Amino acid sequence: MKAIGFKSFGAADVLQLVDTAEPQIRPNDLLVRNHAAGVNRADIIQRTGAYGRAYFGDSDVMGLEIAGEVIGIGSEVQGFAPGDRVMGIVGGGAYAELARIDHRMAMRIPKGFSFVEAAAIPEVFITAHEALFHLAQLQAGERVLIHAAASGVGTAAVQLATAAGAEVFVTASASKLPQLRDLGADVPIDYKQQDYAAVVADATGGKGIDVIVDFVGAPYFERNIHALANGGRLIQVGTLGGSTGAAVPLERILYGHLKVIGTVMKSRTPDEKREMVKRFSDRWLGCFEEGSIRPVIDSVFPLDKAGDAHRRMESNQSVGKIILEIGHPAP
Repeated sequence: MKAIGFKSFGAADVLQLVDTAEPQIRPNDLLVRNHAAGVNRADIIQRTGAYGRAYFGDSDVMGLEIAGEVIGIGSEVQGFAPGDRVMGIVGGGAYAELARIDHRMAMRIPKGFSFVEAAAIPEVFITAHEALFHLAQLQAGERVLIHAAASGVGTAAVQLATAAGAEVFVTASASKLPQLRDLGADVPIDYKQQDYAAVVADATGGKGIDVIVDFVGAPYFERNIHALANGGRLIQVGTLGGSTGAAVPLERILYGHLKVIGTVMKSRTPDEKREMVKRFSDRWLGCFEEGSIRPVIDSVFPLDKAGDAHRRMESNQSVGKIILEIGHPAP
């Protein structure tokens, strides 16, 4: 089968279309003819060598989410059959014509959704749900601040928080703020021109934010702590701006009864990932079919242009998901 591989760590140019062995189906697996794959920041981290190896999880091929058609099932699979249209999280192997997925991490594609649209759902919406609701316990009427809100996870989080009845603050560059407002953001903040902590203080009368979801890391940490209301929760999802050198205002954390929680899906155990998928699907899958929530797609590239897809993500100009579309020869 065709897949994306690379022989050495480096820039996007190292990604090449190669021939590789088809995945071997295991008892709990679905074998999927893959039609679309989401591009994630973790793929870039893997390509540049930050994980220290060219593979992660249970495949030599990169990629964490798929959308396609079931063409084979393992001996212990329940609830799925060949021909089903599925999407879901994989432990590697998404940048390929065929992929295997544990059936307990697969979800049926919402009615009316294309494979490209479906591939834009699993990683970002499950991550957003986990941060906002399972970890932060966000409630209707609370205030939430979502940093890097134009990212895939950010655009998902804005929609979920809005649907849950929260007041949504977001940070992004000025050109991206109108789209975020269209998704439901109440208080858009241009992080390049405005001090988000000052905006929060002014907008809340000094009371602060109940929940912050942050992808930036060390440069924002101290300000995040001071921007939280008493009893507030900071959910640290990434460290795009760096992970060291942050000042830790312990007195504010102590006397404000604050919670600081870190989460990364990629390093979760398979059992934990299955539970994350179930929590998300139980609450939100119906909303996609109703049309109240939809993935935001920035751009679509063919599989053999995976390098261009990575360059698009590295440009930091995207809003929403970047997708690889995987064609298949006619039978």
